[in-house]
Amino acid sequence: MAAEIQVTFDCADPAGLSAFWADTLGYRLQDPPPGFDSWDAALDAMGIAPERRNDASAIIDPDGAGPRLFFQRVPEGKTAKNRVHLDVRAAPGLQGADRMSALETECERLVGRGATRLRRFDPDLPLQLGTIVMTDPEGNEFCLD
Repeated sequence: MAAEIQVTFDCADPAGLSAFWADTLGYRLQDPPPGFDSWDAALDAMGIAPERRNDASAIIDPDGAGPRLFFQRVPEGKTAKNRVHLDVRAAPGLQGADRMSALETECERLVGRGATRLRRFDPDLPLQLGTIVMTDPEGNEFCLD
């Protein structure tokens, strides 16, 4: 049996970054623990002070297929290029001009949500179908693929 994985992001604003990635991936905020109607109620019961309530956030794939993404506040900012990154499959099955048009459309939408476009790699078949390299609102690299 394969191991279950979680992808963890170190960040300054877990709530903000989890909202960005939930929108980007079609994920949703993880439900509060059983017995609680909201995260505020759960955190109150756990004794978590209001100023600590943005220390962590998690989002999940509503279909249960993708990994859980966990966002944790850390004091230091990002200082170097990611060694691992997400490829957001924004144009599956498309090639050539149709593929790049779909990637450009999604790129524009994500820039409107706080992402930054870094560079575009045009198709160079058979190895490269074309991608757009971007960063999320906190500077973590990802690709529109």
